[in-house]
Amino acid sequence: MTSLTEDSIFAGMQPIFEDILDAPDIELTRSSSALNLPNWDSLAHLEIMETVQRRFKVKFNILELQKLKTVGDLVDLILEKSVK
Repeated sequence: MTSLTEDSIFAGMQPIFEDILDAPDIELTRSSSALNLPNWDSLAHLEIMETVQRRFKVKFNILELQKLKTVGDLVDLILEKSVK
């Protein structure tokens, strides 16, 4: 299995965010969040988290999800989970 990197995670998440947020021109960065991305509401958040878990074959618990504030936090969590 190929090791995940921050860049490969961003590349994998880009189409997920574009599709769910219906925003084909968004540029994800570590500081991207629901506060600065269009259409990222609570329903979109649930769909993003579910799709990301399926895409990267990881599972997040409720405490981990509550700590996420930015896309960078999500990338770090995926990296952490992928090495276990």
